Formats: sequence, C-alpha cells, structure tokens
Amino acid sequence: MSPHENQKQPVVVGVDGSQESRFALRWATEFAAHHRAPLNIVFAMEIPADYYGPGLAGPLYDPVALHRYGKEVTDEAAAEASASAAAIAEIPVSATAVEGSAVAVLRSRSASARLVVVGSRGLGALRRTLLGSVSTSIARHADCPVAVIPEALVHADGPVVVGVDGSECSVDAIGIAFDEAARRGVRLVAVNAWSEFYRYEARSTMQTEAEALLSESLAGYAEKYPEVQVDRVVVEDRPARAVLHASEGAQLIVVGSHGRGGFAGMTLGSVAQAVLHGAESPVIIARPRARH
Repeated sequence: MSPHENQKQPVVVGVDGSQESRFALRWATEFAAHHRAPLNIVFAMEIPADYYGPGLAGPLYDPVALHRYGKEVTDEAAAEASASAAAIAEIPVSATAVEGSAVAVLRSRSASARLVVVGSRGLGALRRTLLGSVSTSIARHADCPVAVIPEALVHADGPVVVGVDGSECSVDAIGIAFDEAARRGVRLVAVNAWSEFYRYEARSTMQTEAEALLSESLAGYAEKYPEVQVDRVVVEDRPARAVLHASEGAQLIVVGSHGRGGFAGMTLGSVAQAVLHGAESPVIIARPRARH
C-alpha cells in the first residue's frame, strides 16, 4: 500500500455518548489530524434483544427517539472533533449513526480503515481485570490495527513502548511504533523478554540470542527514523509483564495481536490480552490486514 493510499484511509472511532467514548474521540481526533487522515465517527444504534416481547408484533422501543439520540451524539462528537482537529490540521470529519451492534458496525468499517479507536470502558481499579465487550471484541476481530483508549491521564512527554518478539505481527508493531515516536517527538522503548521455560541453555546464551533478535528486528529503522532515540530493553521475564513495566509513564504502547506462538486465524494472543487488561496508557494492537 502506498503512503498516498494509506493517507486516504479513515481513522474510525466508536462513540456512544459516554465519558469513556469521549476520551477515545479526543485521542482519535488528534491521531487523525497528525496523520492528515479523514476521521469517521460512528454511533451504533443497537436494539437489545429484551426489547422484543414474546408474542408481540413489534419492538418495545421508540425508534424515533433512538435515531434522535444517535443524531445528537454524532452531531456533538463531530463538532467537538472538528474544533479539536483545527488546532493541528484541517481534516475531513464525518459522523454517522448506524443501526446494528457496535461490534458488527465497527468490524465492518475496519476493513477499509487505517485504524479503529475504541474506549476501554475501564472502571477504576477494575481496569486491570475488566474491558468492555466492544473493545475486547474489536481488538480480537478487526481487520486493521486497533487502538484501545483508557480513561486515564496521558503522559504527553512519555515514550512510545513496543513489544518485540520476531513475529510478523511484531514487525507491524515496530513500524507503527517508530512512526508514532517520530511524529510525537519522543523516544522509543523496544522490549524483548525471554524465559528459560522448557529451554536448557545458559542464561547468558539466551540473553545474547534475545539481544540479537531485537537488533535484527529493529534493523533498518534507525536509518529511516534517525531522529528517534531508541532504548533497548532485553530482560528475563514474561513478555506482557516486561512491556507493562517498561510502559510506566508511557504515552502509547504498541504490541502485535499475536506472537511467534500464534497462527494466521488466531484472534488475539495471550500477551496482547494481558497488555490490554493491564495497561494504563493507550494501546495499539497491530492486527493483520484483511485479505480479500
């Protein structure tokens, strides 16, 4: 895909009128403006199954009120996004209320999107163990990278952290992370964790192998992004824990949707899931592009 084609792809953000979705909208607007990409705001008008009663001819809800609310939410979101983006760059902003479940609507849009952005719906101390059903499903099934935005303070001067394991998804994550670090003018922290589990080699050997893998994975990016300072972290630890530890004070975390133990049809690997559930910063999941 050429840079010009990529620029035309919209950033899609799901809104529902909640405070959580406003955090996602704000982050998505800034991302789209910095990338000079169109912003597509989507409100899914989902009809709960229990609105239908047995033996009744019609739904127990007011479709006029539902559409009115959808228009109010999208109009307000579009006005807010346009005003926020103008401070960075003029970008096309569109807002649509669509009938259907949020997961189905956003997944459909992801096929032609640059990035899908959703709120985490984290609930204070429960954020580490609870993600909203929409954010979890989109992170698992979208056909493009997904950004999950928590309701938390973003460290504007913090680094971008990327998890590296040598997998194809990790390569995609590294590309996104370098680009974001360059655009934000911050350093990049590249993390590779190793373990002696089921291995019978000296720790020094495994450390050396992990350092070599990280160097190979980052090769070429220093030339492409000479302005980005890279801190390399190679540790004996669980990958998710190593990434989360390195991300304290970070403004963005980027990980692949699944690592070397994953496979093409896998929806979301254990490391990506653990990072999503434990992160206090926005997380971008580098998902494979849809193949049609």
